[in-house]
Amino acid sequence: MSPRTLGLTGFIAVLIVSGSLWYSASYAKQKRTKTPPAVNATSAKFGPESHLIAIYKLIGSGQAREALPLAAQLTKNFPTFQLGHLVYGDLLNMQIKPSAKASELPNNLNKATNVAALAELREESMQRVKGLQDRPLPGTIPSQILGLTSRNKHVIAVDASKSRLYILENSETGLKLIMDTYISVGKEGIGKYVQGDLKTPLGVYYLTTPVDPKLLAPLYGGGALPINYPNPFDQRLGKSGSGIWLHGTMPERYSRPVKSTDGCVVMANPDLQKLMATVAVKTTPVIIASKLQWVKPEQLTIERNQFEASLNSWRETKNSEQHDRLRSFYVNDFNSYGKSLDTWWPTVQKEMAQANKQNFQWHDTTTLAWHPDTSDKASNVMIVTYDEVLPKRKQAVTKRQYWLQVGNQWKIFFEGVIASS
Repeated sequence: MSPRTLGLTGFIAVLIVSGSLWYSASYAKQKRTKTPPAVNATSAKFGPESHLIAIYKLIGSGQAREALPLAAQLTKNFPTFQLGHLVYGDLLNMQIKPSAKASELPNNLNKATNVAALAELREESMQRVKGLQDRPLPGTIPSQILGLTSRNKHVIAVDASKSRLYILENSETGLKLIMDTYISVGKEGIGKYVQGDLKTPLGVYYLTTPVDPKLLAPLYGGGALPINYPNPFDQRLGKSGSGIWLHGTMPERYSRPVKSTDGCVVMANPDLQKLMATVAVKTTPVIIASKLQWVKPEQLTIERNQFEASLNSWRETKNSEQHDRLRSFYVNDFNSYGKSLDTWWPTVQKEMAQANKQNFQWHDTTTLAWHPDTSDKASNVMIVTYDEVLPKRKQAVTKRQYWLQVGNQWKIFFEGVIASS
């Protein structure tokens, strides 16, 4: 049936009944019931998205009448959640015309309906169902995370294929998923390359200084957390643009369509407030991927060990004061905040001279990997952040390196100080 005539709830109901969406392995063990699930949409535990999915589940079980009061409650508690209003309208239409299918709307409503807006809401609905149905397995992490330290309290990971943002908490027992939510990306999708292309960038980033809410227009909701796009790898590839933020929505809308931003990652204001109250800027990595690969940490051991061999070799060479050998770890077109290798190299020589044959020490090393899509000709990249203690001065300097895989070797194409104590 054409999306032009397909009611949103009817579309979802058809998919649910056919078993292609809802009754996945995660729900296969649940018994169908004629009693609607207990839902309190005002509770912090049960937000509008979970409320919506409960409604879909009832419809898929042939209990549209039981779903109606839940839909009414959803629109009452979240009046700006447009998707909830559409579902409620479809359910009301089914009560008015019981013999009709959920996908049938009154003729006069069909004529007045904004087809594009309905299509956007249907896509949002599909993405929400997909994100909640296809959950990361317990004990798995995004494949980009090779090593974290206590400085990294959380990691943010975005899966564009599911329109989903995940927050993972780093503890002594490892990473744990503590929150995830629906998000919107660029109007033209993902893979930002140039200023104004209306795409969301792909890569590994860090949160930078938050934008003062007083300076924000209502479009951005309750706050904005910028990321460091373009990062050194983006710059190496010639990418341009700026002002990529994680931010909220305008007051009159609870959420935005899947593809509706100028390149930012946008979420509902309550979710943004939770995010801002949870994560720390500067030290929180932000992974934005076309599709996240969730793996067991031990599956990353080989990749981690292979790279750490190169990293440790660089460290040993720096402590050995072999200047020429150390320089061989850097690519010829190295760049550090606009300085070429020749311009920047005296800084390294000065540090080594100050060490006066005493060893540098390195602590709190965070290692994140970025594997470009197969369609991208770029090589694999490692982003390494660490504290370097300079001999004699006993001063810790936080630095960040970007390593590029060149054949079977790893080479540094960026190195720079990001903080000092």
